[in-house]
Amino acid sequence: MTKIIDHQKIENLLIENQGVSKGRIRQIIDKAKEKKGLGLKEIATLLEINDKGLLEELFKAAKEIKDDIYGDRVVLFAPLYVSNKCINNCQYCGFKKDNQDLERISLTSEEIAGQVKIIEKMGHKRILVEFGEDPEASSIDKVVKSIETIYNNGDIRRVNVNVAALEVDDFKKLKDSGIGTYQLFQETYHRQTYEKMHPSGPKADYDYHLTAMDRAMKAGIDDIGIGVLFGLYNYKYEVLAMLEHTLYLEENYGVGPHTISVPRWKSASGVKMNDIPSPVSDKEFKKLVAIIRLAVPYTGIILSTRESIELREELLNLGISQMSAGSCTDPGGYKQNNNRRIDAKQFKTADHRTPDQVIKGICNSNYLPSFCTACYRTERTGEEFMDLAKVGDIHKFCQPNALITFQEYLEDYASLETKKAGERVIYEQLNRIKDSKLRKKAQQKIKKVKDGARDIYL
Repeated sequence: MTKIIDHQKIENLLIENQGVSKGRIRQIIDKAKEKKGLGLKEIATLLEINDKGLLEELFKAAKEIKDDIYGDRVVLFAPLYVSNKCINNCQYCGFKKDNQDLERISLTSEEIAGQVKIIEKMGHKRILVEFGEDPEASSIDKVVKSIETIYNNGDIRRVNVNVAALEVDDFKKLKDSGIGTYQLFQETYHRQTYEKMHPSGPKADYDYHLTAMDRAMKAGIDDIGIGVLFGLYNYKYEVLAMLEHTLYLEENYGVGPHTISVPRWKSASGVKMNDIPSPVSDKEFKKLVAIIRLAVPYTGIILSTRESIELREELLNLGISQMSAGSCTDPGGYKQNNNRRIDAKQFKTADHRTPDQVIKGICNSNYLPSFCTACYRTERTGEEFMDLAKVGDIHKFCQPNALITFQEYLEDYASLETKKAGERVIYEQLNRIKDSKLRKKAQQKIKKVKDGARDIYL
């Protein structure tokens, strides 16, 4: 088997790149602005930044790179937990098998349909489906049936999936169900820490988990998302290892991760904050997000509602391009009266705003909320998407489609205050489209939305 993560190489890089001059760090930041990514040695150097002035330069570069490739857009989604039954014993997860205080729930098709309708009424058009790992409750047939139920009950236009590592044949079934992105986080790339955090269950197999993306690619899934749970081990090691994984995927399959997620350890039923082995401060967290943006400029970086309102809004300026809104982390948690189960969650959230409130905040920060799913429906995925994203051309599709789908949200779901803020953002963003023909096309489609048309895109 090809070696994906070279532990000794990473450890050496972390030692060898300490004490690098400010001039060298500025050279690396300048190179990153070319939007061609960075090597592991360069990333290791940036991870050593502590100087306030250099951090500001890093942050500024991250914003410039994100804006050049993705513009001011922020893609929004909601997670849908179908089952919290799990046979793994992951020490950081509320779903772990040994947690006897957790209420175990698996939604029926009717319950899934009900949750979808509530999520859609919030304005969401994309859902991330989540399962615990259980041979019955999360079998591939149950997963596929759940996806079909979501697509057949309302106007959800894209279903992303976060389920356990599968065999190639089961990945093929997942692809055939019409998913968008397949997500799976390694949680920690440090083998000894991984084994300690996963003492039992199928997920305890480090190598099988790590090679899941290889099997997904072989099954034809070319749109994948990876991530780390920061707090399990030294964040510098995790960033380097995750980016080594990224380079491996690019070299072997021609396609890197469409998304990279950056969750931090949070408390849950049976999981306490003081259990965190390697806490990551807000300052370190902001730095690592910015470095990921410089290192992998084409990827979408996802931020969850684990983080506070203030930090989420600040991270928009450091490279974040996707975030969840109005999230519930327990099966059946979306309710009209908001009476959510306390003892069925995977983790506790920190941003409890409604999607409308999140969207108003995004607008007030002069960013553009996006509900676009066009790339998946026009087959601009995998290598084709990467080819456009790496040279900045994906902007030509994403900007108009973000405006069109946001206008749809404003017409159908927004409060009066959010609609006022949103109309201002759309007006300003339209005027930033330099291509007059493209701007005219966007204006025409926005008018069609105002006149009652729906689900239109470039």
